[in-house]
Amino acid sequence: MEPGQLALLIPIIGVSIPIVAIWLKHKQKIAEMQLEATASASAEKAAQYASQVQRLEDRVQVLERIVTDKGYDVATQIEALRDTREVEDQDSGVPLNIGRKENA
Repeated sequence: MEPGQLALLIPIIGVSIPIVAIWLKHKQKIAEMQLEATASASAEKAAQYASQVQRLEDRVQVLERIVTDKGYDVATQIEALRDTREVEDQDSGVPLNIGRKENA
């Protein structure tokens, strides 16, 4: 290498080192910003999942309470009432005193 070329290469390297340092800092900031965005999105999703899990746990507790507090028997009681109403509705058009002797 000739001394003239070396003299020209030294200032070029001297100028390019700060440019490369600035470019690397910029890349590092972009990577940090992407990491923060990913972390905040993950935190938001985690909060949504936590609230959904809480709602489901509340619903399960209500269902457990219904089953254990004889609330489960309510359905069979309702069906029994429906059966009773059907029997009563079949006789609803018949007067009560037909076929009976009245006490006078």
